[in-house]
Amino acid sequence: RYQVKFRQTNFVNMTFVKLQKSKAYFKRYQVKFRRRREGKTDYRQRKRLCCQAKNKYQSPKYRLVVRFTNKQVICQIAYSLIDGDRILTSASSNELPRYGLSVGLKNYAAAYCTGLLCARRLLQKVGLDDVYEGNDEVDGNVVSTTIGKTTYYVDEVDEDKRPFRALLDVGVKTTSTGCRIFGALKGAADGGLDIPHSEKRFPGYDRDSKEYDADMHRERIFGGHVGEYMEYLEEEDNTKYQAQFAAYLEEDIEADGLEELYESVHEKIREDPSPSEKKAFSPDKSFKRTAKLSIEERKARVQAKKDAKNAELEAEDDE
Repeated sequence: RYQVKFRQTNFVNMTFVKLQKSKAYFKRYQVKFRRRREGKTDYRQRKRLCCQAKNKYQSPKYRLVVRFTNKQVICQIAYSLIDGDRILTSASSNELPRYGLSVGLKNYAAAYCTGLLCARRLLQKVGLDDVYEGNDEVDGNVVSTTIGKTTYYVDEVDEDKRPFRALLDVGVKTTSTGCRIFGALKGAADGGLDIPHSEKRFPGYDRDSKEYDADMHRERIFGGHVGEYMEYLEEEDNTKYQAQFAAYLEEDIEADGLEELYESVHEKIREDPSPSEKKAFSPDKSFKRTAKLSIEERKARVQAKKDAKNAELEAEDDE
């Protein structure tokens, strides 16, 4: 009377999986620092940049912090305390329009100008701007002076006052050869800061032959690579040239005049590196938010919409 149907079942042999992380692992697990989890701070690097020898009696290690955003270059001289970092001085490429550079605020040449501005501003603040004037003639070479067992990365070392030493802080940026971070470093070094470095990451260094072309680096500092691309694009694709270099064309900046432009910017930075005066902030008090309706007012508003719609429907029926 009754038919029994059996469903065919395929049995799969499960392999034995060893439990890799035991309960003891999770009980002893320690969460990493927040900025490490966010990928913002390399604590192994930060420890070596901040920790000072105990016989230095809490004299801080200063860092040249270089960061790139989507629109600007930021250079800061910072030192760390137990409750956080302190900024001694800072400079941004957004300040470069004061010195005559209003376009290309994120390229290698702009990074050099920002580093130079930060260095001159710091030395002016600590009273060393007359003692260490830096390198006026930009040639791309690494300058250093050895006294005893110590190497200072400046032209000459004063007998009474030693140069201001800072260490480059690159954050989590990849330090590839020709990176713009080293443009800011070169600008700060030419500005008179004592920053330990070599030519191995500058543009123009060949890792295979271990030779350094300082002229190539100098060309990059004065925007030569930008000028070459402008000339190439103007000949090959004028439409793309008009679109990509529209800001340059508005300012009447041509490929041939880039070197003179950057030279004038360097001179103006050395003349007055002081920060501009802060403008007093005055909020716009004319705007007022509309007052919140009470529940009776909201109900009356809904009822008025209903009445208007009903009247409209009745008028259509009469027609």
